[in-house]
Amino acid sequence: MTDKKQVTENRRILQIAIPSIISNITVPLLGLIDVTIVGHLGSPAYIGAIAVGGMLFNIIYWIFGFLRMGTSGMTSQAYGQHDLNEITRLLLRSIGVGLLIAFCLLLFQYPILHLAFTFIKTTPEIEQLATTYFYICIWGAPATLGLYGFAGWFIGMQNSRFPMYIAITQNIVNIVASLCFVYLLDMKVAGVAAGTLIAQYAGFFMALWLYMRYYHTLHKRIVWKEIIQRQAMYRFFQVNRDIFFRTLCLVMVTMFFTSAGAAQGEVVLAVNTLLMQLFTLFSYVMDGFAYAGEALAGRYIGAKNQTGLRSTVHHLFYWGLGLSFLFTLLYSVGGKSFLGLLTNDISVIAASDSYFYWALIIPLAGFSAFLWDGIFIGATATRQMLYSMLVASASFFGIYYGFHSLLGNHALWLAFLVYLSLRGIVQTFLGRQIMRKVIVP
Repeated sequence: MTDKKQVTENRRILQIAIPSIISNITVPLLGLIDVTIVGHLGSPAYIGAIAVGGMLFNIIYWIFGFLRMGTSGMTSQAYGQHDLNEITRLLLRSIGVGLLIAFCLLLFQYPILHLAFTFIKTTPEIEQLATTYFYICIWGAPATLGLYGFAGWFIGMQNSRFPMYIAITQNIVNIVASLCFVYLLDMKVAGVAAGTLIAQYAGFFMALWLYMRYYHTLHKRIVWKEIIQRQAMYRFFQVNRDIFFRTLCLVMVTMFFTSAGAAQGEVVLAVNTLLMQLFTLFSYVMDGFAYAGEALAGRYIGAKNQTGLRSTVHHLFYWGLGLSFLFTLLYSVGGKSFLGLLTNDISVIAASDSYFYWALIIPLAGFSAFLWDGIFIGATATRQMLYSMLVASASFFGIYYGFHSLLGNHALWLAFLVYLSLRGIVQTFLGRQIMRKVIVP
């Protein structure tokens, strides 16, 4: 009986994790496709414009990622409680808030871009092309932020297949539309931006269609006045506020890592960027299991099933530990060959030898942070999640500035790995509070 329960729990985890991993892998393809298309237009300025424009939108949408995470946690709990009315209200609240934020972005698009270019120093040609890209893609904000609500809601409903279908559809539409605009209509950067814009709305309308097609029975449960009920809205914004500030800390650490590397020269920046690809690859996989943690932890907490919650946490960490050892082995055997695929610059490859062992530590140092993030989001324990991020971020900057003069770029990697580890360690201690939330009736 115990073996059957373990198989069932592993199956539930993998049913959410695998489609989520596929979705995560397809996300950077949108940007990669854009760069590949403009990379054949004959001028490096086009690549620079896409890089700058893409970076701006990554930062903007990253900050508002709470729309997906907060919705996922609250929806999974309502799912566990079988509260269909609240499930419906949560989707409409999330999409409504997302569209309101998108309206504000559209309203303030000119000052946002002006502020961005006060910090980003580039050539006049790249700035002009990036401006064109920005003013087209910004109109995709309603689709992108609305889709965040749908994605979080689908995951909370234990359904990660629909976000995967949407991500694949977006990439197909983006490839076809961008190629047509660039090579048939000669629109260049504007064509790439238009292709991205169309792909964003294709994803949003597909999400809307999937909801109407497979969740149509929830329509009768919509009571508009209850959607903006005061206490429910307060909880919605309280949860998302904590995730918002937690994400700001994450963005600050990530941007500082890049900036500090750049200050040490082109070779160090290139080495750090390449080695971070190993972290990014690992994060795509672990995020998939974090999504499983969001969906299942919230479901069991909503159902007041402490046994199920503990089983999910244990199984997630079995997977996390196993995958960490696997990635460490893969990186130790083939990591340098992977770097060779990314660049043929001999000086960069040679310089990476001094820092490569830091990349080997990443999986074991970071896996628990990813898993606990998912569990905490499912439990809507966002305040504790914020506390752990504040401690870890403070340690990152403290270690870097404390050891930079002595260790140079090694201090940056030491600080980053301590930051990753501390997130997991602090959340491990705070995780006991999550178990206490499950009051068995």
